[in-house]
Amino acid sequence: MAIRNIVKEGDPILTKKCRRVEKFDDRLFQLLDDMKETLLQSGGVGLAAPQVGILKRVVVICTSQDKVKEFINPEIIETSGNQQSVEGCLSCPDIWGVTNRPMNAVIRALDRNGNEFTMSGEGLLAKAFCHECDHLDGILFTKYIIKRINPAELEERKQKK
Repeated sequence: MAIRNIVKEGDPILTKKCRRVEKFDDRLFQLLDDMKETLLQSGGVGLAAPQVGILKRVVVICTSQDKVKEFINPEIIETSGNQQSVEGCLSCPDIWGVTNRPMNAVIRALDRNGNEFTMSGEGLLAKAFCHECDHLDGILFTKYIIKRINPAELEERKQKK
């Protein structure tokens, strides 16, 4: 396993649509393992393959304390509710903003062995599903910002929690 460099806003790879995964092989397993290690080291909630320079429909999300779930060819199949909350991105390290995202989301994906599964998420997890799937279509969260948050406001919001 290796920690990969996270691509930053401005790199054209972040605006491209990713290809579906067709081969479940050692290259895919290495990518998944590296993405997991990179995500855990970064302290983020999720990471999509284009954020490490790979145009494949692969996402990893930290679903609980250091437990990372893999999603291959993920699709959001259902959403409900609405939440306004602060959002950021590992590829946009100095940008934070209030966004509108679904409160609940259901994702369908494949695991590393090609087995299909669905998973429901609410709150932060639903937001992560949407955020990471957007990356696979070349969309950054900045498209959804209603109000930018400066570093002082961000710190103030963290202290209130």
